[in-house]
Amino acid sequence: MIKSLQKTLWAALTLVASASAMSAPVSYTIDPTHTYPSFEADHMGISVWRGKMNKNSGTVVLDKAAGTGTVEITIDLASIDFGMPALNTWATGKDFFNVKKSPRATYKGTLDKFVDGSPTQVSGELTLNGQTHPVNLTIQRFKCVPHPMLKRELCGADASGSFNRDAFSLSAGKDYGFNMDVALRIQVEAIAAQ
Repeated sequence: MIKSLQKTLWAALTLVASASAMSAPVSYTIDPTHTYPSFEADHMGISVWRGKMNKNSGTVVLDKAAGTGTVEITIDLASIDFGMPALNTWATGKDFFNVKKSPRATYKGTLDKFVDGSPTQVSGELTLNGQTHPVNLTIQRFKCVPHPMLKRELCGADASGSFNRDAFSLSAGKDYGFNMDVALRIQVEAIAAQ
């Protein structure tokens, strides 16, 4: 009887330990070759200028079973790309991003509102131009699959959000009637760490 009880207890503990191991948080490394934060900004109320940031890095920690996770991304502001070299030079210069003084932007957030193991929102903070303000993102699509070559889990998402650049003291063009709102569109892929 005691041996039977010990075996049952041991089996139960093994099952709990296995379940805990399976639901442990997984760390993912952002794939910079498949991740492009892009943006849309007003130009004097007559057109929308679009650009992207070509260099970034970061990590995601995800626990699907618990419905929790975090994201940390660093963006190299010198990699801004409007598709127009003169505008890129201006944007990285002293009149706007001033990358000599503030070369990077960072975003740190918490993955929220999980549905069937997938987050649908990121509640976070953007640090830009030496200032930090809340910026939340809506995740329209999120999916994880086995990477066919690396044999590790690969997750991808499509997210969007917005912020007011004047809040970060980036108010160039405001006196000319530029709208200060910036729309964000972010495609991101991340691979599970080994």
